[in-house]
Amino acid sequence: MSAVDASLIERIIRDDVRAMGAYHVPDSHGLVKLDAMENPYRLPPELRAELAARLGEVALNRYPVPSSEALRAKLKAVMQVPAGMEVLLGNGSDEIISMLALAAARPGAKVMAPVPGFVMYAMSAQFAGLQFVGVPLRADFTLDREAMLAAMAEHQPAIVYLAYPNNPTGNLFDAVDMEAIVRAAQGPACRSLVVVDEAYQPFAQESWMPRLTEFGNLLVMRTVSKLGLAGIRLGYVAGDPQWLAQLDKVRPPYNVNVLTEATALFALEHVAVLDEQAAQLRAERTRVAQGMAACAGVTVFPSAANFLLARVPDAAQAFDRLLARKVLIKNVSKMHPLLANCLRVTVSTPEENAQFLEAFAASLQD
Repeated sequence: MSAVDASLIERIIRDDVRAMGAYHVPDSHGLVKLDAMENPYRLPPELRAELAARLGEVALNRYPVPSSEALRAKLKAVMQVPAGMEVLLGNGSDEIISMLALAAARPGAKVMAPVPGFVMYAMSAQFAGLQFVGVPLRADFTLDREAMLAAMAEHQPAIVYLAYPNNPTGNLFDAVDMEAIVRAAQGPACRSLVVVDEAYQPFAQESWMPRLTEFGNLLVMRTVSKLGLAGIRLGYVAGDPQWLAQLDKVRPPYNVNVLTEATALFALEHVAVLDEQAAQLRAERTRVAQGMAACAGVTVFPSAANFLLARVPDAAQAFDRLLARKVLIKNVSKMHPLLANCLRVTVSTPEENAQFLEAFAASLQD
């Protein structure tokens, strides 16, 4: 087999891409997996059997229906998308973020979001050749409204992302501050599209979806991953059809496969089961937060998501000690200076949460 010429790679692949690291997903085999904000609950056995029969009838030899009309209609009904608004589907919300960046990638265009925040806002901007502008949150992770408005006026971003609740901090930004940003983005000082990312909405029970009709520059993006369907990779964005018609032009053909579509339709027919699972996780979130906060030297931050962010005396040491006890969480302490010595843990079943709390307390001991 011939060797690859390194100089050819350098000539073909962009410098900034070669300098990057790939998105890393750690091996979780044999571990209590609490690092990826997944719903730990599966569908009940009787529903799994019914779903298996449904999937057995899917025509795998045919391409998906390009418009996914049935799934979009079901999503609009179940998720209470306002009348007159439309839905566009993606292979996870990551793909929708990429579509937004690609569609807005004029020379010199910028994307803006509070930081620390979801890493894909910056990565997708970079991939599409846009500049990313991060505006730091306050030390308590609340939205710095004045800094955001000033940065918007200075940088004139094409797109502003507001995660609601935010990842990795878990908090809901103040609705009055968010409204000020959405209104400011309508002009005249700045004219931007605002995307409210509601990936964790099932655990927040707050939403900007009902307000879509109030603002002509607003989109609401969600995913079914956190609701309990992470494996099927389905995201969607809701908003005015005029916006979505433009995004649809850069959507890859057949981006939602037939098994994803069939599974999502089935799950939405039984959404009460998923809602009950979300309610259980919200209750467990309170219990886990209390257990973590009872440990000396630990600060647990308010969360409206299915995870908790906590500051500990030594995040790297605590992470390693948890891993030695077969518990995998996320060390986010190096993502941003505001996250110094912070760990993020997914809320799971009562049994796994008990294992985590025991290991967490032990990991903080000298």
